[in-house]
Amino acid sequence: MIETVIVVLHLLVAIGLVGLVLMQQGKGAETGASFGSGASGTVFGSQGSGTFLSRVTAILATTFFLTSLGLAYYASHKASAVQEAGLPDPALQVEQVAPAPVLSEDVPVIEEDVTPVPAGEDVPPAAE
Repeated sequence: MIETVIVVLHLLVAIGLVGLVLMQQGKGAETGASFGSGASGTVFGSQGSGTFLSRVTAILATTFFLTSLGLAYYASHKASAVQEAGLPDPALQVEQVAPAPVLSEDVPVIEEDVTPVPAGEDVPPAAE
């Protein structure tokens, strides 16, 4: 149950992190604001939304790493519980594959009639 909650939180944080990174502007976009191009009247002030988005991105990145560590913790405990129970490791199990059918000698093999083309003649196009 708790593992499912962590996986859902991990997925939501990952999507939010990607969205925030895509919303942020590059360093070249700040040069216009430094010369007073009217950016002081914006919602986030003259520095723009960089500090706000940077803080939220840092919080989401930290949450992402913590959920990653939590999932690794649960995976390692699940693997050790499987080993202690004496069950085979599912990652090491080999899938059983049925052998390919072997044609018996009673089944006739159909051979195509292939006639060689004499040298110097054009080869006719292949029949489809």
